[in-house]
Amino acid sequence: MSFRMILMVAGVAIGGANLAHTLAKRQSEPAAPEPAKVASANMATPAARVVALRADRRGHFATDLTINNQFVKALVDTGASAVAFSHEDAQKAGIHPKPGDYVIPVQTANGVVRAAKARIPELRLQGIVVRDVEATVMPPGALNITLLGMSFLKRLKSFEMNGNTLILKQ
Repeated sequence: MSFRMILMVAGVAIGGANLAHTLAKRQSEPAAPEPAKVASANMATPAARVVALRADRRGHFATDLTINNQFVKALVDTGASAVAFSHEDAQKAGIHPKPGDYVIPVQTANGVVRAAKARIPELRLQGIVVRDVEATVMPPGALNITLLGMSFLKRLKSFEMNGNTLILKQ
């Protein structure tokens, strides 16, 4: 073997030994902290608002809504085209249709009744806020609880069932 070849082999062996020593030393040292991440444009957007509702013993999802600073108890109803207020809940929330406003035919479990059209400037369900919501007001005695229908639900990012929990996301 030539002298030159011996130097090359020795150089590779020394270099490999140095690399092995450096790697072993790095593994025994505590890890350096990762550099701070730069905020992205996504962080400027508000976090999604999520509300989880648990089913009652009958499997219904009841919740409190806030309308005009008043609490109204409601059932989530994907079969209702719009939010449908009982006459009493509408009155409590400051919605007062005139007798001549009850002109919209609505199919209910008890037959067809005539409801009044309404628009809700702001409807809150815990942390979720939806503005300018289409609604109906049922005549006295036609509905005993307000229904949170699709005019509200379709304005959400998503809603889904997970076991006996309904998850609403805005």
